[in-house]
Order: sequence, then C-alpha cells, then structure tokens
Amino acid sequence: MEQKTRLASHAGSWYSEDGTHLDQQLSGWLTIAKTTDDSARGIISPHAGYSYSGPPAAYGFKNMDKNKIKRVFVIGPSHHHYFTRCALSKMDRYDTPLGDIILDKPLIDTLHATGKFDWMSKSVDEDEHSIEMQLPYIRKMMGDRPFTLVPILVGSTDASTEKAYGELLSPYLDDETNFFVISSDFCHWGKRFNYFHYDESEGEIYESIEKLDRDGMTAIETLQPDGFYAYLKKTKNTICGRHPIGIFMQMIKAAGNKQTIRFVHYAQSSKCMSQRDSSVSYAVGVSSSK
Repeated sequence: MEQKTRLASHAGSWYSEDGTHLDQQLSGWLTIAKTTDDSARGIISPHAGYSYSGPPAAYGFKNMDKNKIKRVFVIGPSHHHYFTRCALSKMDRYDTPLGDIILDKPLIDTLHATGKFDWMSKSVDEDEHSIEMQLPYIRKMMGDRPFTLVPILVGSTDASTEKAYGELLSPYLDDETNFFVISSDFCHWGKRFNYFHYDESEGEIYESIEKLDRDGMTAIETLQPDGFYAYLKKTKNTICGRHPIGIFMQMIKAAGNKQTIRFVHYAQSSKCMSQRDSSVSYAVGVSSSK
C-alpha cells in the first residue's frame, strides 16, 4: 500500500528547502541558546518564518533529550480552516528537508476512535504552518533515534472543550517517553491584526506589548487554566496558540499538576513605536517534571 506523505509545503518560503543549509542554521541557533533542562517534558514554541522564530525556538528545542523520547506530540492552532474541535492527520509520514518523520498511526487511530477528533484533509494539513514549523527542529534534535509523531490541529475550542481534551490526553503525560510541542506565537499587534492594545504607563508601544505578553506568560506559569482564560477575556491578547496552550494546561491539571511551565525566552519581530508599526511576539516556555 502506498505511503501517504505530507509535503513540506512551507519549505523554500518560510524556511530553507536546502537540507544542508537548514541543518547549519538550526545548529547555529542551538549553539547560541543557553537553556538546558534534563527533565523537560514539553515546550511552548513559536511558529513564524525562521528568520523571525528560528532563533527564539532554539531556546525550547535545546531541552529535547533524544535518549528519552520515543513519541512527539505537536499541538498547533488552525489558522485557515475553521472548526470547533481537534483534528488528526491521515498521513503516514511528514516530509522535511532533513528527512521524513513517521506518524504514530496506531495511536492516532486510537484517538480518533474516541469520537472526539475530526480528520484533516491533505489540503488542510499542508496549508497549515503551525505544526510544520516545528518539524525541522524535531527532526534535527532527534537525529538518528527512532520516534513517531502525533500532530493535533486545534480549532476554535472553548474552555469546556479544552478541559475535555486535557482529560483525554492527560494519561500521555505520565509516559516519560512522550514529548509535547505546543505551537504558539504571542501578541500580534498593529493594523494587520486589528489589535492596538497600548498602556502608555509602560512606556513605548513595544514595552507595553512586552508587559501584556509577560502577564500572559505569568498566567500560564501558574498552571491555572481559569486564570489564563480570565486574562484572555480581559486583554483580548492575540495569542494564536491560546487554545493549544489551554489544552496543555488542562492536561497538566488533569494529570495532577506533576509538571511546571516556565518561560525561558522572549522576543519581538520588531519594536513598535507608532500606530503604523506592527509586530509579532515569540515566547518560549519549557514544561518540566516536578
């Protein structure tokens, strides 16, 4: 039976399609990143084009220990296809310029059998970048170690739906051979995004954006999903991966709060000084066993 492969549809535009060049880029960014945590079980990682998100993402991926990991879950938001649940891939493998990644078909089928998940079409799968942008780093960090991938695309879920998914997925947190990559950028500010939150008491616009993001990061670090939801309701911060983050927080809660989340790096695509400017923020978090 012919293998179904998801093409690396954003290679050559969002990141290099040349495997040698891409490998050198990732190596350089990982060398600069100083963060290491041997007990890391997951990360919150940005997903913009690598010219922006590549260097920050290294601060998260540096914590992957290939000697412990056998399966990687990537949970990312849907940017183009509207739905209100989570969706799974029908592919057998995902292509990257650094080599293919094999999907965990038995587990994916088990998850789908719960009746809680939709299927992604191949076009939806390949149109979406939030999962794909994590793959070269995963392939790089795992090297020649065998592992499988479980990609989960998250729609516009509400708090009760995220709680249900958190409870469903929480048993997988107990297996230390599983690693979780939660895909999210943080504040999208400016006319492009129709978001102009600005607290002048914080200084320049970019300083206000950072304070806004750091308040969100603090809410996530408390591991209280309701607190994070209250923050989002109050600020309307345009954190595109807020639903995957909400699910991950609910997973940790349902599993008995045996993990922590701490943010280790923060960056902005540019420093907004006026209403004509725009920027996207990148906050990198590491989840570790207590």
